[in-house]
Amino acid sequence: MDIIDSTIRRQWANNKTHRGNSSVAGSRNFFIAMAITKIQKTDIIEKGNTDLEKANALIFTDFTGTSVSDLGELRTSLRENDSKFKVIKKRLLKIVLGSKNIDVDPVGFDGTLGTVFVKGGLSEAAGSLYRFSKTHEKFKLLGAYDVSNKELLSAADINAIGSLPPRSELLGQVVGAIAGPLRALMYILSEKSKKA
Repeated sequence: MDIIDSTIRRQWANNKTHRGNSSVAGSRNFFIAMAITKIQKTDIIEKGNTDLEKANALIFTDFTGTSVSDLGELRTSLRENDSKFKVIKKRLLKIVLGSKNIDVDPVGFDGTLGTVFVKGGLSEAAGSLYRFSKTHEKFKLLGAYDVSNKELLSAADINAIGSLPPRSELLGQVVGAIAGPLRALMYILSEKSKKA
C-alpha cells in the first residue's frame, strides 16, 4: 500500500492545477481497484494450483457460443464424474501450469478456453464432454494433458477417448462376451446329459 500511496502523492504533487479536485481521489480509487484485481488473480492462481494438485488429467475446451445454462448442465454432469469445469484466463492458467512444470501453453488454444480438472477417470470426463459437444455444435474439445503420465493428448485423441462407451457399459459388454459362450457350453452339456 506504501507504493500506491507514494504514487498518488507524486501524481498529486505533479498535478498542482487539480489540487482539491477529485482526480486524485479518483486515482486513489483506481489504484485500490488495481490492488484488488491482483489479489483476485493471486486467489485464482492459488485455487488453480489446488485443483491441479488433485487432478489426474486436464481437458481443454472451447466453449465459445455456449450458453450459461448449458454450461451449468455440463458442470453438473462433470461433477458426477468427480471433475470440475473452470474458466481461468489463459495467462493465469499458464502460470498455474508452469508452477507444476507442465509444458502446455494455453495461449496457443483458439477461442474461449475452459479447463476441466479431472480427478476421476479421464475416459468418463472425456465421454461427458464428447456427448455434450455432439449436442452443442460450437463446443469443442481442444486437447488434454495426462498429469500422471505427463503426456499431451491432441483433440483427435481426446475425441476418440470420449467416443468410447462408458466404463460400466464396456464392462457389461466384456461380461456378456464371456458369459455368452459359457451359457452355450452349459446348454450343450445339459442336452448331452439328457440324451445319455
